[in-house]
Amino acid sequence: MFSVIRLIHSAQGADTDALIADLRVTADASAATRTLIEPTLPGVRNGGDILLHLRFARPEDWVDDAARFAAALETSAVSHVDGAEYHGAAARTDTGLPATVYRTLLLRVAPGTDAATVERFEADLRLMPRYVRTITAWQLSRVGNASGAAPWTHVFEQQFTDVDGLMGPYLLHPIHWAYVDRWFDPECPDVIVRDRVCHSFCRCEAPILT
Repeated sequence: MFSVIRLIHSAQGADTDALIADLRVTADASAATRTLIEPTLPGVRNGGDILLHLRFARPEDWVDDAARFAAALETSAVSHVDGAEYHGAAARTDTGLPATVYRTLLLRVAPGTDAATVERFEADLRLMPRYVRTITAWQLSRVGNASGAAPWTHVFEQQFTDVDGLMGPYLLHPIHWAYVDRWFDPECPDVIVRDRVCHSFCRCEAPILT
């Protein structure tokens, strides 16, 4: 699958409901097989006010729609957009629970990081769904095309049972602080993610990853 993420920061005083409605009209006319366009929930970090996620069967389908979405975002209601475009296949976990929250993390691995270190970093991220039982589906992808505040290198996304399952069992799980945090902690010698990250999430009434 080919995916597109846009984290949209609205301008002060902007009508975000109207912007969401316009983006949904654009999405309905697109070739996307799955769409998610929702206001972000409290607790995001650099995550914008609106989260847009589109999935396409082929990257060529996005090429045909990209200009229409760019035009929809070219408005005084938008102050900034972070985005990524990438290939990947999602994995489903065996929790058997429904998902109500979608979360994405945009990050940039420091330039010059050797390939073996990047692979170890990715392997540690992939450990998370094995241990966090509130994750119902997930995908880790390398970014093909990035935009916004940084040249993002990775997107790590999950569906969660609920917000508590994200803010508690995920962020506070021992697997997170024992294995994953070291790659992000500037006081740790293993740190490779030095730029700010975009941690964004929203409600998700239907599966977006699987």
